[in-house]
Amino acid sequence: MTSGQHSLALPGAGGKPAARLTGVVPLGGGVPLGARAETPHVLYVRFHPVPPEDVYQGLLTLLGELTPVVEALPPDAALADVRGALRYFGRDAAGLAEIVRVRALARYGVDCTVGVAANPLLARMAAHEAQESQGAQEPGGPGGGRSGRAAGAVRTVPGDPDAVAEFLARKPPIALPGVGPATARTLSAYGLDSAARIAAAPLSTLQRILGVATARRVHAWAHGIDPAPVTPNAPARAMGAEHRFRRDELDPVRRRRALLTLADGLGVRLRTSGQVAAAISVTVRYADRSTTTRTRTLAEPTAHTPALTAAAYALHDALGLQRARVRSVALRVEGLMDAGLAAHQLTFDPADEKSRRLEAAADRARARFGISAVRPAGFLDVA
Repeated sequence: MTSGQHSLALPGAGGKPAARLTGVVPLGGGVPLGARAETPHVLYVRFHPVPPEDVYQGLLTLLGELTPVVEALPPDAALADVRGALRYFGRDAAGLAEIVRVRALARYGVDCTVGVAANPLLARMAAHEAQESQGAQEPGGPGGGRSGRAAGAVRTVPGDPDAVAEFLARKPPIALPGVGPATARTLSAYGLDSAARIAAAPLSTLQRILGVATARRVHAWAHGIDPAPVTPNAPARAMGAEHRFRRDELDPVRRRRALLTLADGLGVRLRTSGQVAAAISVTVRYADRSTTTRTRTLAEPTAHTPALTAAAYALHDALGLQRARVRSVALRVEGLMDAGLAAHQLTFDPADEKSRRLEAAADRARARFGISAVRPAGFLDVA
């Protein structure tokens, strides 16, 4: 049985190839033979708690002070390629990550967990591992009774291929970004329940299990290979809010009340600023600090609280959380535009017309007597 030649271009700033990871991959898996080490230069930064939209924009600007290659991952994360900043600042990527932490705390009072690695895949995984480790150490972590504020951390995956293989070895399939629950269950059913076993499996076997395209991606991820570049972007105009529960919440009724409270607040903010939203997303953070985010495009751009609430409820219910222990829920409205430029479908439903008139009256009351003058019946006080 022979080995196969493996060659993969690694992206540089601006998406241009900067290096090529080349080596012979034994059919039995493991580290690609002859693979060269690459200096860690990608930061995956997750801010916590989820910052307000204006603070998030400031944090992106802060990252831009180190490198122009910043990819926004709203509502609370970003990728940064600091390859070009290493020599300028005279620090390695981990040192730059510490600068980010200090500046974020000093300017905005926001801590962050940073994963440092040679590509976005490994950087994401490093940040997730660091966050899990911090959560397990703090008194109010996933196993504790109190919900404490997580401390930030920096976790670096060395560029040496052997170190990458060791980092990945015992990771379950679901830990690989891009591998969903269904794919993870399929792999585990065939005994491929760790990244090391996936990496050791012949590519032809994975292709029979997952299909050609998916198998190639998963096989590369299990070896720590990620050709995706950090793509500079500007986040879509959006605003968001988060509700943190006093304790891990099991009751779906209280979660829905939290979503109602968030949707009401975002609706008021949208109408006050003369904007409407084209999409809405719900982010659920669990007791183990993992998250699930779901997004839905609205039937029409709107700032109508009942429409926002109904969409948030639908996204939440579709998750089928059942006995999940939820630490917080966040709501985000995206694709904001001037309300005067948005089209509204006229309806002959008198209930809709009445609801909008009541909403306008409530907004006038809030403007005169304060934001808390009118609240929904199921309003949940902020934790």
